[in-house]
Amino acid sequence: MTSHTLSPETDTRPTTPRPSSGPAAAPTRSTLRRATKSLGTILLCLGVLVFVLPFVFTVLTSLRTAADVARSPLGIPHTFTLKNFSAAFSQIHYGRSALNTLLITGLSCLSITVLGSLASYPLARITQGWSTWVYRLFIVGTSVPVFVVVAPLYLLMRDLNLLDNYAGVVFVYTAMFLPVAVFFYTSFIRSIPTDLEEAAALDGCGALRTFFTIILPLLRPITSTLLTFVSLQVWNDLIVPLVFLQDPDKRTVMVNAYSFIDPHTVQPTTLFPAALLGVLPLFLIFVFLQRHVVAGMSAGAVKS
Repeated sequence: MTSHTLSPETDTRPTTPRPSSGPAAAPTRSTLRRATKSLGTILLCLGVLVFVLPFVFTVLTSLRTAADVARSPLGIPHTFTLKNFSAAFSQIHYGRSALNTLLITGLSCLSITVLGSLASYPLARITQGWSTWVYRLFIVGTSVPVFVVVAPLYLLMRDLNLLDNYAGVVFVYTAMFLPVAVFFYTSFIRSIPTDLEEAAALDGCGALRTFFTIILPLLRPITSTLLTFVSLQVWNDLIVPLVFLQDPDKRTVMVNAYSFIDPHTVQPTTLFPAALLGVLPLFLIFVFLQRHVVAGMSAGAVKS
């Protein structure tokens, strides 16, 4: 048998070029990384401008005189004044309306956190079929907009003599945000190991004592996250206090600020200061407590 071998000169197989892994490829990868990093920085700066520019425009317009705004609405300010804020402060009865908003927000947050945590504990630990369906029912409640249930709630509050009452508004907010609280707490409690509860049961603790002594202290991170979300929604809400509170002395800051909106004419030097005064307390709270808020939200997002 004769064996034939191909010499290097007669080898006709196609050769696939190998990717270069030498010094020439390194500059390409580093250039791509720098370009991607620069593009991300540009997009981040654009996003910051989109959020910051309207706020800056609102503050500058609030400090301008009406004549200056009428002469050049989007131009460079020439004169500044604080009379717009003093006028808005007196016209919206800022002190009383801020106290009303703070009272409603505080009571709503308290009832939502207490009822939500108590309802979530059995839903997270009981594995029967009915608990799953109840949890799903709460989840469905998170997708129901307030506009759909305003009319039935108004008739219910009227029949219960809770119209134009702080308690009625707190009940409405509790019903609105209780599904959100159940969703938050149930997901977090399921990540807590049951060994702690079993050890407490061996020491003779019942279900309620186990919840208040073992589970509730562990819910601080997710509670701070929930309170952040609920307080923002309740403080800035307009629909519920506008519908269910008819006494001017019981109205919230946002309702009184909304009274400056005219369907025919809008005066920015009056509306913008009222809006800024409305969000000022909440803004100051987050400025001074931002570390605790961010730490709580970060801890609540991480599974224990």
